[in-house]
Amino acid sequence: MSDETLEGADAPDHPPAWWRGDFVHGFVRSPVAIVSATIVAMLLLLAILAPFVAPYDVRDPAKANVVDARLPPSSTGMFGDQYSLGTDPQGRDMLSAMIYGLRTSLLVGLGAIGLAAACGIALGLAGGYFGGTIDAVIMRAADVQSSFPAILIALLIDGITRTLMDRATHEALAVPILIAAIAASFWVQYARVVRGLVLVERGRVQYARVVRGLVLVERGREYVLAARVTGVRTVSILFRHILPNVLGPVLVIATINLALAILTEATLSFLGVGIPPTQPSLGSLVRIGNEFLFSGDWWISLMPGGLLVVLSLGVNLFGDWLRDALNPRLAS
Repeated sequence: MSDETLEGADAPDHPPAWWRGDFVHGFVRSPVAIVSATIVAMLLLLAILAPFVAPYDVRDPAKANVVDARLPPSSTGMFGDQYSLGTDPQGRDMLSAMIYGLRTSLLVGLGAIGLAAACGIALGLAGGYFGGTIDAVIMRAADVQSSFPAILIALLIDGITRTLMDRATHEALAVPILIAAIAASFWVQYARVVRGLVLVERGRVQYARVVRGLVLVERGREYVLAARVTGVRTVSILFRHILPNVLGPVLVIATINLALAILTEATLSFLGVGIPPTQPSLGSLVRIGNEFLFSGDWWISLMPGGLLVVLSLGVNLFGDWLRDALNPRLAS
């Protein structure tokens, strides 16, 4: 069977929304999209270049200068070190700690959402396309998962790992464990109605159900039926024909959930069950600063908290615009 035979089967009825020219045109004409995307891009670049832009390396607790602990902003340390944003109780430079903390928070958020989306897409494709017992088992498991709050699932997984591992091992694997814990709770989150309507459900519905609903629509379309007739393999139909048409709504969900994953990491770290205090993250910095907030050391908590707000707000605003831009009802 030649490539020419499958050419008509490979092409959807219309190009995905993110390939249309009006997507870029709408982005350029939206100040909210430009500002939010710029903020997110700048913070992401800052996190990537943390080893090069941070004044001090705060990842090694042995390098912390306890003598300069809790210095206010624009202070000079005992040995002449300049601290533009002050220091924390461990004597670490707050600016450097915030940059590295931003890096950790983004790593956890992106890793968790990537893992959750991958699992949700795979399960959704399998359940929606094959149906029957496979679909029933996946959807019932998703229903059970959605009945528990995300923070409770993450706390449960963290508690199990703390029981199975010693403290040193758990702290060394804190980031991968936190990514897995958040991903396990975030593959169950939102539902989208596609093909002319995109709605955000008020309740918590799973990633897999979102993709399943999209697949149930896509699998009956002409190009999929044509691919079946010409003998295209099931895996090829799933990943070459159906998947490109369900990535748009999934991308919107992932963007919006990125802010939720970052806030979940901050919440867990604030509760003392996320990133350990020796590894700076925005949540752990806020928790450390909270203990000294009423002592007058406001910068230790408020500055990382402000950065967390800016990051979450930027991601949320961009996700809201992306949702509207990929909504066929709002597309011109």
